[in-house]
Amino acid sequence: MPNTKSAERRVRSSARRRLRNRKVKLGLKTLQKELNTLVAAGKKEEAAAVYRKVSSALDKAAKGGVIPKATASRKRSRLAHRVNAVK
Repeated sequence: MPNTKSAERRVRSSARRRLRNRKVKLGLKTLQKELNTLVAAGKKEEAAAVYRKVSSALDKAAKGGVIPKATASRKRSRLAHRVNAVK
């Protein structure tokens, strides 16, 4: 239990932040899974369209502090390699 008013506020804000971070991370995972299934199926045009969505979502998550900037960059790079490797 928090002992001060500021600690109580931090508990509340941490809970809000945690919910937002979970929602964003789950959305990222869903988009990445969708992209991976399209890549596995060999659908290059659709995968490229989904890649643009994933890339944008990763950038927004990094901008908001949900994930580190380097993590977003690394994931974007690896996903781009997968999309480009589709015949």
